[in-house]
Amino acid sequence: MPDTGVRAVRTTVAVSRRTRFEPHPGAWWLWSLGLGTAATRTTSPLLLALLMAVAGYVVAVHRSDAPWARSYTAFAKLAVAVLLIRLAFTAVLGSPVPGTHVLFTLPEIPLPGWARGIRLGGPVSAEALLFSGYNGLKLAALLVCVGAANALASPAKLLKSLPGALYEAGVAMVVALTFAPHLIADVQRLRAARRLRGRPDRGLRGLFQVGLPVLEGALERSVALAAAMDARGYGRTAQVPARVRRTTTALTLGGLLGVCAGTYGLLTAEGGGYGLPLLLAGALAALAGLRLGGRRSPRTRYRPAPWGVRAWLVAGSGAAVAALVALAAVRDPGALHPGVVPLAAPALPLWPAAAVLLGLLPVLVVPQDRKEPS
Repeated sequence: MPDTGVRAVRTTVAVSRRTRFEPHPGAWWLWSLGLGTAATRTTSPLLLALLMAVAGYVVAVHRSDAPWARSYTAFAKLAVAVLLIRLAFTAVLGSPVPGTHVLFTLPEIPLPGWARGIRLGGPVSAEALLFSGYNGLKLAALLVCVGAANALASPAKLLKSLPGALYEAGVAMVVALTFAPHLIADVQRLRAARRLRGRPDRGLRGLFQVGLPVLEGALERSVALAAAMDARGYGRTAQVPARVRRTTTALTLGGLLGVCAGTYGLLTAEGGGYGLPLLLAGALAALAGLRLGGRRSPRTRYRPAPWGVRAWLVAGSGAAVAALVALAAVRDPGALHPGVVPLAAPALPLWPAAAVLLGLLPVLVVPQDRKEPS
């Protein structure tokens, strides 16, 4: 009995210590979005592989044992599947990239005249597969970055930080984000139980016998969640004056229009003078509208997640990676977009690679979760 009490005290101290020193969950999302933005600015396979390695190492160091933290493996498998599917489609349907190094030839199926420009089968060149692999690796890196955010940021804590006006939408988003990790955990638990009983857990038969209990558990969890949300007064609104409602609507809609117009101005050569001021004014108006809209959803926060120095460092490291890689793509596009015609081994650009390594800053500034001995 004393051992149980000591263990409970140790667990409470460990949880409070971890809550105190871990960064804001929004910082993890900004960090991962920064890495994902950097992945969209290059097709260099070495640079993309380095980005995925940085994200994977940070996840391996700071991932917790929560069910939603186990989704990173599923995202990594999905990234591999996307890359393989992209290569398979290129081999079967062909590619617009001309190639002289033919690796193999598939049986070609003749198509009618109205399908001119499309082919099924035929010669498959190394240049076409390489070009498709570069672009598929970019999408795989984006999936890995999103998986890192899902594995590191607690959805419940992220929901606490949303403005009151976005609370209902945030709840729906959190439920959607936590559905897949819980589903994966249920599948793993049921497959392990079937293996212990000596029953098959693979193949079509195993899929049906595992899928039905998983679907039943998901429905039961949905009903329980709906009852809990109803008991906690989900969707309730407070009475606010009509003048405040009209002001909120005008600020939010006007701010969003300003953001759209300012973004368009930044993307065009003619709107460089008004794009940035209009974007900032629209963002401020939208934030003011969300602030006023939060009065209709009064709620309290238990142990709100603070945005401290560690959160700034984590988010800033992702933003620095995105900014430096984007700058490198403008100054030296050839290094970040290697060609495939003629065939040549891709080179690793040095200072963009050093910029990607800034994404490892969370490993240094965020303390690791040390497990207490049992």
